[in-house]
Amino acid sequence: MNALIEARGLTKRFGTFVAVAGIDVDVVRGEAFGFLGPNGAGKSSTMRMIGCVSPVSSGRLRVLGLDPATDGPRIRARLGVCPQENWLDEELTTRENLVIYGRYFGLPRRRCVERAGELLEFTQLTEKARAKVADLSGGMKRRLTLARALVNEPDILLLDEPTTGLDPQARHLVWDRLFRLKQQGVTLVLTTHYMDEAEQLCDRLVVMDGGRIVAAGSPRELVRGHSTREVVELRFAADAAPPVEAFADLGTRVEVRPERVLLYTDDGDAAAKEVHRRGLAPAVVLVRRSTLEDVFLQLTGHTLVE
Repeated sequence: MNALIEARGLTKRFGTFVAVAGIDVDVVRGEAFGFLGPNGAGKSSTMRMIGCVSPVSSGRLRVLGLDPATDGPRIRARLGVCPQENWLDEELTTRENLVIYGRYFGLPRRRCVERAGELLEFTQLTEKARAKVADLSGGMKRRLTLARALVNEPDILLLDEPTTGLDPQARHLVWDRLFRLKQQGVTLVLTTHYMDEAEQLCDRLVVMDGGRIVAAGSPRELVRGHSTREVVELRFAADAAPPVEAFADLGTRVEVRPERVLLYTDDGDAAAKEVHRRGLAPAVVLVRRSTLEDVFLQLTGHTLVE
């Protein structure tokens, strides 16, 4: 399978705190692989070890067949990294940011200029080539950070929460660029706590909670294996929800959340009709398909955004 990243028993400790608790991961060439989980799940700590900027506490890690403990510089030269924060030089133009970053990798200046033009076009920033970064929108800065991560034509692109803080339109623009990279055969490794992002981009993913992997597979496999086909969301006025016993036989599983009740069932329409027949009177009824957030709720007892 030509694994580019191989981890066995990978562990990261900070004093007595265990951020990553002995996980096993394989990422193969050309796939988009995701780490899904809430803040504090261990995703970023794992990415920092893969990116050779944080030492492994214990376990085995190989990136591009090399050991980060002894071959960190060689590995980093072949990685592209899009961190959570943009860390751009705001007093320089978009083109200057890319050219200077390319020089850090030892690329000839002529090649840096050529590469900057290619990447500005790829990220739809050509018209902003001479604009200072300080004058760009948040979405443009994020696309420039992605362009910068691609300057050295990396074997692996690491993306840590690539669309956090962006509005929906900007998020979809970034997703489109990442999808095009995947089509070109670039290996993507990303962390996210957005279920729709993971479903859109990832071929395979692991669900993390408390530093451990609680499930692994493709988005479709995870939903099929850990949830029902549909979910009925019932929203009630404050303090007006009936007791959970009123819903006990309406689904495979019932989750009571603040001001809403979730019914997990393979026939959402039938369950919704039965709710009305019983006179339970929700203010809002929504029938939807199961998602990765439902999977996470089933596996851990809390949602991705808590």
